[in-house]
Amino acid sequence: MIPRNAVVVDGVRIPFSKGGRGKLEAARMDELGAFLVRKLFERNPKVKTTMIDELGIGMGSGAPEASNLNPVCRLAGLPAEVTNFNSNRACAGSMETAHRIAMAIMLGQYDCGISFGVERMGRTMGSMRGEGPPPTRRNEFNKKLLQQTPLQRNMAHDHYDYFSVPIPDFILDSPPMASMVQTAQNVVEMYNLSREELDAFSMRSQHKLGAAYKAGLYKDEVMAIEVEDPVFDENGNWVPGEKGPMVVLDMDESVRGNTTMEGLAKLPPVRGIVSYGNIDLRITAGNSCPTNTGATAVLIMSEDMALKMGQEFLARIIGWGNGGVKQQIMGIGPIVSTKKALRHAGLSPDQIDRVEFNEAFAAQVIPTLKEVGIPESKVNVNGGSIGIGHPIGATGARLIMTVCKELKRSNKRYGLCTQCVGPGQGATTIFENPDAPK
Repeated sequence: MIPRNAVVVDGVRIPFSKGGRGKLEAARMDELGAFLVRKLFERNPKVKTTMIDELGIGMGSGAPEASNLNPVCRLAGLPAEVTNFNSNRACAGSMETAHRIAMAIMLGQYDCGISFGVERMGRTMGSMRGEGPPPTRRNEFNKKLLQQTPLQRNMAHDHYDYFSVPIPDFILDSPPMASMVQTAQNVVEMYNLSREELDAFSMRSQHKLGAAYKAGLYKDEVMAIEVEDPVFDENGNWVPGEKGPMVVLDMDESVRGNTTMEGLAKLPPVRGIVSYGNIDLRITAGNSCPTNTGATAVLIMSEDMALKMGQEFLARIIGWGNGGVKQQIMGIGPIVSTKKALRHAGLSPDQIDRVEFNEAFAAQVIPTLKEVGIPESKVNVNGGSIGIGHPIGATGARLIMTVCKELKRSNKRYGLCTQCVGPGQGATTIFENPDAPK
């Protein structure tokens, strides 16, 4: 069996709205997901629905109407014989489905598939939609998960293959299964990051995003949609029984291109976090991504098929990696996954031209770039998730389409996208634009 090349043909998404309070609160994500799938065929008329073998659904908690098997495929008009699967690697759900589809293509199982990502989030982390069964002694939180064996507590045997600094004992001894904002504060203390450098990174990200929107760079990625303007009560909760007017949503709702250091400095630390190293708390809403609702879709095909049918594509998928870290420092999982992905692709950090890094927190991006050896000038050149947003299961596919479109637009050769994963992981994918100079 000779492995084949898998290529990213195209990717589209809806604008990301604010979780629990945005313009998508009354929208059906199955209908919007189907809209995105149909949009892929509309934009790429040489690709027919009968060519699709599989659609993978990436999700965190998901949106039940869209993350279950079949609804999006059926509403999009795909043949009943198209198979679906869903995959939950938390934040990297739709990157995982892209990997699985690419693997199947590379191994000759089929020629064409779609990675779809979806998430409906609430106002805060932990308030995602979708109620489970009532807790009983059979399914309630298992307190044994807060206990650690010495192997689980101590630094990994290969720690210094990936990191230049040790994990402080006060973090190693802290409770595992920490909140996402707590993990960011832990990374701040591991790398001694100042509040000013976190805020400065966030401001630069918002400025780049605002400039990119103003220049129209996201028109090829973000599909304008008409949705119902949801009605909220005095407590900010959506009122399902009342219907608002239809409005057009054509950009992400958390873009703040006029962000200033002075404005960021006024924001208080996020509630609920502590400092195990006894320093001031430095994680704020301004240097973190928001919670969001959104959906994404990426079309992946064998390069053989693309060339045979004269279908243009954005980039080849040439490597990937997943890496694990202590959950208490989950934000720097991309250090491990990126170094693994570079080895898999046979590239060095200096060969990477463009990076799309999911900015869950500024606190994770800054040390990751230093540890991997990639300058910020190559990273999120058109802004990142601090302004775009991070609808958990939809983000992986968003990162893929964003970096592949930027490679093509800038005529650069190698691109990389990476993200942290809440349980203590990182996920990275590497791409090559074969039309760009080496």
